[in-house]
Amino acid sequence: MPHKIGFVVVSSSGHEDGFSARELMIHVPTVSGWRSPRFCPFPQEVVVQMVERCRVRKLQLLAHQYMIPSKVEFYVSESLPEYFAPCQAERFRRLGYVSLCDNEKTGCKARELKSVYVDAVGQFLKLIFHQNHANKYNIYNQVALVAINIIGDPVDFGEESNASSREKLIDHYLGHNPEDPALEGTSSRKSDYISPLDDLAFDMYQDPEVAQIIRRLDERKREAVRRECYDHAKKLKQAIADLQKVGERLGRYEVEKRCAVEKEDYDLAKHKKRQMEQYRSRVYAQLELHSLVDAELMQRSFDWPLQPLIHGDSPHHQPPMLLPPPEEERVTKNQFAEPFLQDKPSSRSLDVSPQDCSVDQPLPTTHPRLRTQLESLPYDERPLPAMHKQPGAVAMEPEKSDTDVSEDPKGATVGEPEPLTEKALREASSTIDVLGESVVAGAYSKMWSSREDALLALCKQLMDMPVGTPKEALRSTLRAAVFLTRRSIRDIVTPVFQASLKLLKMIITQYIPKHKLSKLETTHCVERTIPVLLTRTGDSSARLRTMASNFIQEMALFKEVKSLQMIPSYLVQPLKANASAHLAMSQMDLLARLLKDLGTDNTGFTVDSVMKFAVRALEHRVYEVRETAVRVVLDMYRRHRASVLEYLPPDDSTTRRNILYKTIFEGFAKIDGRPTDVEVRAQKKAATEEAEKQKKEEIKVLQGQLAALKEMQAKVQVDRVQEKEGEATAAECPETCGRRAAAASSPEVPENHCLDNLCIFCGERSASFTEEGLDLHYWKQCLMLTRCYHCRQVVEISSLTEHLLTECDKKDAFGKCHRCSEAVLKEELPRHIKVKDCNPAKPEKLASRCPLCHENFAPGEEAWKAHLMGPAGCTMNLRRTHVLHKAPSQGKGPAVAKSGASGPKAGSKIPTPKGGLSKSSGRTYTKR
Repeated sequence: MPHKIGFVVVSSSGHEDGFSARELMIHVPTVSGWRSPRFCPFPQEVVVQMVERCRVRKLQLLAHQYMIPSKVEFYVSESLPEYFAPCQAERFRRLGYVSLCDNEKTGCKARELKSVYVDAVGQFLKLIFHQNHANKYNIYNQVALVAINIIGDPVDFGEESNASSREKLIDHYLGHNPEDPALEGTSSRKSDYISPLDDLAFDMYQDPEVAQIIRRLDERKREAVRRECYDHAKKLKQAIADLQKVGERLGRYEVEKRCAVEKEDYDLAKHKKRQMEQYRSRVYAQLELHSLVDAELMQRSFDWPLQPLIHGDSPHHQPPMLLPPPEEERVTKNQFAEPFLQDKPSSRSLDVSPQDCSVDQPLPTTHPRLRTQLESLPYDERPLPAMHKQPGAVAMEPEKSDTDVSEDPKGATVGEPEPLTEKALREASSTIDVLGESVVAGAYSKMWSSREDALLALCKQLMDMPVGTPKEALRSTLRAAVFLTRRSIRDIVTPVFQASLKLLKMIITQYIPKHKLSKLETTHCVERTIPVLLTRTGDSSARLRTMASNFIQEMALFKEVKSLQMIPSYLVQPLKANASAHLAMSQMDLLARLLKDLGTDNTGFTVDSVMKFAVRALEHRVYEVRETAVRVVLDMYRRHRASVLEYLPPDDSTTRRNILYKTIFEGFAKIDGRPTDVEVRAQKKAATEEAEKQKKEEIKVLQGQLAALKEMQAKVQVDRVQEKEGEATAAECPETCGRRAAAASSPEVPENHCLDNLCIFCGERSASFTEEGLDLHYWKQCLMLTRCYHCRQVVEISSLTEHLLTECDKKDAFGKCHRCSEAVLKEELPRHIKVKDCNPAKPEKLASRCPLCHENFAPGEEAWKAHLMGPAGCTMNLRRTHVLHKAPSQGKGPAVAKSGASGPKAGSKIPTPKGGLSKSSGRTYTKR
């Protein structure tokens, strides 16, 4: 049956400090895993050696949440090749690769667990990591792997060749068909069964100690099933299910405790530790009560040295009820675990208070490094290196101190600080002469409470000093206090750091003014403490960063410090290339806040210093720094306008390609009240559209005037022809003239009376078109006209939209759709625009738009007639039935229109027919 295979890391192409590839050998919730070096070349690779030659069935990778490789390749080998000899590289056989997602959907807050099923035999596995996925968190282009899990079966040489044939032979004689779905989950398929306890997710979310107990209980459950003790097996099964929930909860507590330690919230860490111990003890007591476990399973100092070791005389230490493992196995475990203790950086280990737990005899510090004999070491019993205590390291908490904390204090009583070391005596000799050894010893103590008490006592001592004290003694006391304050500002324990800030504030605002000391003493305080405070603004703890930044801002506004103009000069110093991102962001934020509070008039800030600093910050690698620099530049422009422009590149298209400079110059425009580039482009577009609209209207008016002039000219020519014919007729004899007149009267009727009995819109001529007949034709029958349903006026269909928008009595109730260019009721216009159901209109030069059927067609008057009057024309023109039902002999409209009596052009003034309709300015006609 496949199970978890132990392995060791043979080699890797590199790693970041504190994130060695050896971390991959540890499966616990708090493991950090392997990380490649910063800005490393790709691909990166890691080679692991399994504890024995095996058939690998399943590989599991737990990826980092944002240091994600785009692809991981797998290679397997029977033996380790000469790794640095290129000719031997072919010994690794490629199995394939998996691709990892870029994790953008989760915001880089989740880790991907990838499981790959393979079938390969070997003892060495090589993983090749390709280029990382780019995201805003992975600023160093690294790849990482939190954990790897190998599941397989041990295989001897030559066994894999006949394994499958042997299984087929057994199935043949037993009459089993491996493809039969009815056999799924039965004993015939147990050879491929993988226990959930061997899955990587089990170890990564379970408390290691509870996980070990669960595995032991699972073994007992299988043994009970083998012996057919089913009641006991059922009891063990329920205990395993309950313990899995317990292990997940304890694992969560462990992660929360680790986070609290990283944030230096030691009260919360201590609370989580006690919570874990109480919960663990309660669960173990219940297990013992039901006789499910014995002392051997919970002998943490023996099997799982993750928690503090327990003395032999402890009441919890009971004789084991089961046989312990052989002495050789125990020795091998210790020998294997020791190299990890030596390789693990001491800064990542968690020290434990002596009064919180008792410590057993320390492990040996020197063991030979073993690369083999791994069979005797179960993989899941490997200790977590970070939890081991180094011999004699009994410090209260991690502290960045210059004192020697490697040994326990000798002869110190409870509640009193331990004696000063030789190094501390030499370093603080002058301070001891002024303040006394007890105060200095408290400030140098390993107990954070003693350090805090010493600072508070010193603060009270300075406040109680009488006014008449000699100046020399006052200055000596101040400088000694500043020495201890500077040292305490570096303390990583929050209460001690707060006490140092309280002491410094008291010295500047009370001690110096009370005793009327000179500005030289204030300058000394600022010079000695500000650099250290600025360093603390880049601390990994967000709480300490905030406290340091707020205090510097408050300190800069003290009237005693403000007049010195010192703090601004520190803030405008160039950012170092290797400075942390937190430090750069804090310094930039402090500069922006103090610039707003102090200004640039005799405050230490000058236009030159601030602008040079801000322009350099615009090129910083951290986005927040660049964003704050933009705000600083805009704030300086509000104050000094033209002086700021001297430090920036010219405002041209090349510069505006940089988004930061584009933002800056647009901000300048808003400050000056000028339109931005976007607003200028919008205004130009609107002006162009307005000019085009006016041009079209002018062209339309001119076309109408030209049509009217042509019509008038034609009328004058007709009158002249008639006059000439009349004179010629009068000169001839009456008979001849009568005959000619009778003969010529028939063809000359359309010329002399071309507008009689003619509709000037549709071009139809009819004898019924008298003055009243034309009125009726316009009102009900003309296919080119329609009645407005809102004002009941007769208008041309081609100008119906313009009428509704500009001339109708209800014109205020209409708006124009920018998509179809038609008039729509304003109350329906938002929905009309949002739905976008309308047919888009084309430009007027390319097509005309029918307001009835909403269709686009060719421009021009003839096209309008064909659309409104033709048999295949507008389907929404209800007057078309008048034409469609007429006899062909009576339909003279098109013929007359082509003979010279075509309808008027859009926008032109049309002569009013006799007694018919009178034309208004918008081609709207009303009855007389």
